[in-house]
Amino acid sequence: MSKQLDVTDHSRDSAGLVYVYPVVSRRAGGVSIGINLNPNNACNWRCIYCQVPDLKRGAAPPIDLALLESELRGFVEVLLHGDFMRRHVAEGMRRIVDIAFSGNGEPTSADAFPEAIEVAGRVRRESGLDDGVALRLITNGSLVGRGRVQDGLRLLGQLGGEAWFKVDAGTEEGYRRINGVDMSPAAVARNLRCCAGLCPTWVQTCMFALDGEGPTERDVSTYLNVLAMAGIENLAGVHLYGLARPSMQPEADRLSRLPEEKLEGVVHRLRAQGLTVRVSP
Repeated sequence: MSKQLDVTDHSRDSAGLVYVYPVVSRRAGGVSIGINLNPNNACNWRCIYCQVPDLKRGAAPPIDLALLESELRGFVEVLLHGDFMRRHVAEGMRRIVDIAFSGNGEPTSADAFPEAIEVAGRVRRESGLDDGVALRLITNGSLVGRGRVQDGLRLLGQLGGEAWFKVDAGTEEGYRRINGVDMSPAAVARNLRCCAGLCPTWVQTCMFALDGEGPTERDVSTYLNVLAMAGIENLAGVHLYGLARPSMQPEADRLSRLPEEKLEGVVHRLRAQGLTVRVSP
């Protein structure tokens, strides 16, 4: 690759690797080493703001753990000792902030999810990155009830990592409209509470306008109810963000960014519940 990375480019093949890719993360504040366990572009959800092209329903394929470890070790070496940062990253963002499981689908759908967490933790430790480089999982949380997913989350917590758990709505209709799934608020709250019991967990929420209309009062109230059912005291906080990258889904032309003051209104209500809130308009 030769171009400079910016916050609008989260291409999973920018480094020419199968599982590992770099992004400049506006929310994390530097270079995030992404791990994509879904190179087949398969996810069990279909969020209307998703930037993954050719997204399809399904689960992660079998993971080549040896290749994942080799790619991760090699890319960490390039970031630490090569000229990648100088060539591709703006000066103010030239630091490794995390190793993040995100990618082109739901990472916890991989059968080898716990082993992949173990690989990331080992490479981070042996590369001397334990101090200052977080280990993160970006998840829709829908598979938390599975034993192996819980094993991976527990290990993530033991390694000092954290989960960013997607909650975009507070009603069944909202989950169908935004995430393309049939989920009840009670099930989302139960999964969120379980996740938070296994490792530190932030809620991540995307807010936007659909057909020019932003979230209604009812939308916000029911969303807050889900967090309350999960237990506000169990949560590390909320990452509230707007649209930064174009959707690759059929609804793309129906989506638009919310005015910053609309996001701030939700922030005020979250903080009134005692939650720590980080905002990326």
